[in-house]
Amino acid sequence: EHWFTSLPHAKVVIEQWRREYNEERPKRSLSGLTPTAYARKLAGKTDTVTPDSKAA
Repeated sequence: EHWFTSLPHAKVVIEQWRREYNEERPKRSLSGLTPTAYARKLAGKTDTVTPDSKAA
């Protein structure tokens, strides 16, 4: 039994799976957000921590 009809077909299907797995699935490490939603959440924050802004 073969899952793919050709090498180009395999590349397309695997790339679709990779994108869904890495970019669209919610991640526990991101509090259940997708990477895109997490990036949007971070982009909305104005307070950032830099090495120079550590409390003395």
